[in-house]
Amino acid sequence: MGNCLRKNPQDPNRQLDIARPPAAGVTRIPRQNRTSTVEEKRTPSDSSKAVQENRRKHRRRDYRLREWKTSVFSSSQKEKHSKKYRERTMPESLPVAARDLPAVSFHRDEVFHAYKLKYFCHGLLEAATRKFSEKNLIGQGGFGDVYIGYINSCAMTAARRKNADFAVAVKRLRRKGSQGQDEWENELRFLSRLNHPNVVKLMGYCCDDQHRLLVYEYVTRGSLEDHLLNEDDTELNWERRIKIALGAARGLEHLHTYWRPVIHRDVKASNVLLDDDFNAKISDFGLAKFGPLGDKSHISTRVLGTRGYFAPEYIATGHLTLKTDVYSFGVVLLEILSGKTAAMRRTNGLAGNWAKPYLSNKLALHQIIDEKLGRNIQMEEAQEFAEIILRCLNSDPKNRPTMSEVVAALEQLQLNMGSCYQTSLRTSTHTTRTRSFEQRPLKQRMSNLVI
Repeated sequence: MGNCLRKNPQDPNRQLDIARPPAAGVTRIPRQNRTSTVEEKRTPSDSSKAVQENRRKHRRRDYRLREWKTSVFSSSQKEKHSKKYRERTMPESLPVAARDLPAVSFHRDEVFHAYKLKYFCHGLLEAATRKFSEKNLIGQGGFGDVYIGYINSCAMTAARRKNADFAVAVKRLRRKGSQGQDEWENELRFLSRLNHPNVVKLMGYCCDDQHRLLVYEYVTRGSLEDHLLNEDDTELNWERRIKIALGAARGLEHLHTYWRPVIHRDVKASNVLLDDDFNAKISDFGLAKFGPLGDKSHISTRVLGTRGYFAPEYIATGHLTLKTDVYSFGVVLLEILSGKTAAMRRTNGLAGNWAKPYLSNKLALHQIIDEKLGRNIQMEEAQEFAEIILRCLNSDPKNRPTMSEVVAALEQLQLNMGSCYQTSLRTSTHTTRTRSFEQRPLKQRMSNLVI
């Protein structure tokens, strides 16, 4: 659970009541919550200067070592955390740069534990992105533009690219209408709770005045859609495509098996990001919702998302289930196989209608396989992959697999590919040795024979 949100199990889809933080973006802890790691016994000489100096040293040491928890203060607390209170409680030796951002730790490999968010002041993000320069613009999300920024992790200050410790992706809310505000809060609500290697990491947020920004880890290779649309891209070989499909499936499986299942509602190729090693990360949770509980089979809502990825029952009834995500993921798998995005298919919006005749016919399957793969794909593996796609694109949601079943099927396919690769490697090695033996002179070959 993110520290900046309050949990409400009765109405988890409610809008967040996020109050404006202190002016300097400083997270402060009230005096009554401050605890010292050193318990001091009161003695009659407490009033002496030596004891007072010792206490001050302990306070300063604890202040620097403590990992402050980030929280959003309500308007009733602002008076308590005034400038006079800060001056009285904060040590004078603390650097100014460190006050802007509290020091918190991130555990990148944790899967089922919430992590601490940082509060970023607007000035820092503006400097890190060079005043949101067009040169730093790397993408456009559902409710805002995404910029790359560079930050020094030690001093938590903006930096130039060559001097920066790490890069971040900063999404800035467009100031038009209330929908963007709702989606901003939605991303904050879900990504502060979800922590998985195949879900994009939310590092922090900013809500200074009218500014609404989210700060993510920077994923270097962009989106899956970027690679599919690039005709000159040769990096997505068949093995990497299976790896990407499996990683994205694991990310969705984590959402669907959360203590309260989460429906992403906007699964598409542009929301699957790739890092240096082509590990997939699910992003953009602006439309996400908690799934049904108890006896409820679905959630009724208006149809939102991207044309071409909608499940047929979602278009017809507005009923949202976990199987809605499974259908959308089937479209993504079809894009991975064909190299064509759903937007490029100008049909009635249902991918299964045009794809099923090819996916179900072994003789016609080669017609939709991406030409960039060439001959670097075994038809048996392509047929097995096509069967997984067909199951996900089933028009009846009850007959679609769960994401856990999809993960198991893709893992088995990847395992079979690995064993086939080892077999082909041994075969090629044996063939090479045989050819080299046959190319030797006859006398040399006869001398090597053992009778």
